[in-house]
Amino acid sequence: MVRLNKIYTRTGDDGTTGLGNGERRLKSDLRVAAYGTVDEANACIGLARLHTGESNPELDGMLARIQNDMFDLGADLSAPDTGTPLAYEPLRIIEAQVLRVEAEIDQLNASLSPLRSFVLPGGTPASAALHLARTVSRRAERIMVELASKPGEQVTEAALHYINRVSDFLFVAARAANDNGARDVLWVPGKNR
Repeated sequence: MVRLNKIYTRTGDDGTTGLGNGERRLKSDLRVAAYGTVDEANACIGLARLHTGESNPELDGMLARIQNDMFDLGADLSAPDTGTPLAYEPLRIIEAQVLRVEAEIDQLNASLSPLRSFVLPGGTPASAALHLARTVSRRAERIMVELASKPGEQVTEAALHYINRVSDFLFVAARAANDNGARDVLWVPGKNR
């Protein structure tokens, strides 16, 4: 159970922050960058939801589930398994969450026509915001992959699968928010040469 009584503690004034396992790391640490970027992507999804709530309640519900999962992902990343037992069971992303996102991608994608070109971010306000969330999610994924490649650092396979699927979902959701692709802005290679 999370309980936040006081927002500032002054413990981070030295440029460090506490991980979920109690370890202190620099705020510039790659692990902190990973879960911080997941948080940034989550904020972008929240912004996109300002445009989906009333216009597309089904998509908005999917985004709401992803937002909650993104907090799970941040919790997963903030409590690396160091082999030392913790006083609590750390929250981990599980494959069922990945499978749910895959099913929702398939559901949205069923109404979309196949692409013949890359899509430029834009169209409706919801689509543009979802494309921004997608690019931030991809950055989170790149940071997580880099973190996983570092000796002594762990990132679960399910966490890596999840952030990859979320980025895919956000692409398909952006197309769905563009009147099921009818308002997609397509890239025209070399158009302005």
